[in-house]
Amino acid sequence: MTTVTASRDAAGPASASSVPPRSRGRLDWRLRFAALSLIWGFSFLLIKVGTDGYAPFQVTLGRLVFGAAVLAAAMAVKRERLPRGARTWGHLAVAAVLLNALPFSLFAYSELTIPSTLAGICNATSPLWGMALSMVALSEDRPTRVRVAGLGIGFIGVLTVLGAWQGFHGLDATGTAMALLASLSYPIGWIYVRRTLAGAGESHLSLTGAQLLLATVQLAVVTPLFTSVPTSFSLVPLLAIVALGALGTGLAVLLQYGLVAEVGPTTAQMVTYFIPVIATAAGVAVLGESLAWSTPVGAVIVLAGAALTQVRRSA
Repeated sequence: MTTVTASRDAAGPASASSVPPRSRGRLDWRLRFAALSLIWGFSFLLIKVGTDGYAPFQVTLGRLVFGAAVLAAAMAVKRERLPRGARTWGHLAVAAVLLNALPFSLFAYSELTIPSTLAGICNATSPLWGMALSMVALSEDRPTRVRVAGLGIGFIGVLTVLGAWQGFHGLDATGTAMALLASLSYPIGWIYVRRTLAGAGESHLSLTGAQLLLATVQLAVVTPLFTSVPTSFSLVPLLAIVALGALGTGLAVLLQYGLVAEVGPTTAQMVTYFIPVIATAAGVAVLGESLAWSTPVGAVIVLAGAALTQVRRSA
């Protein structure tokens, strides 16, 4: 949810020689996959708690600060250097806006008025947006009947979640639109990265660390323009922001980075389908958010459509 970063699309799957045998540590990668699903699923709850005490831009800035700190520590341990070249940094600056600063901020603002459960389900529409955009922007990514059908099914699922037959009654249009725009921002960023940073000689970790650093700088500039320094520091929301940054952004990126290298991007991407389930369960169980029947039913339809959009032609 939080960062499907430049690194994954830029470098592509790891070479066969760099991927450990599946027989080695099978349980280990499954545990890390489950941990990543839980971390990203609970991120929407943490955003909700964080905005109870701080402005959305402050939540996002804190998230990026702690996330970037984790990546910086990982780079120091592995003795990785930041990328070189003004052109690379320029592309990473755009990627930082589209994949971090903008969607993180939009989700934080959306959860001022919508439940964390709805925000988590809106996040699951990213594959649908991605499929629709790739049909236009990526000439090599030709649609198939199955994928087009998935797009249509996913759209029906979105309408079900939003309760279209009730005229969207009781739904905050602004907050929902922000969450959907955040989900749209991710595939726009992925396509941009695929077009501009494909074949970059830098490592995944180096590109991701630089991207989060740039996103942190961007929010550090924007936040003082729209918020004021808090008069008091609420402990629980602050701890939520720390966890959101250190775990939901920093550690999650490292987990995803390792999963892509070990089991490939296709398997690692399956985490997307667990996030809304966990986000919904967390919102209902921990925050006591109400759940109409249309929300889980629509979410299942969205996920089914999203899964179909990822089906590729056989060789």
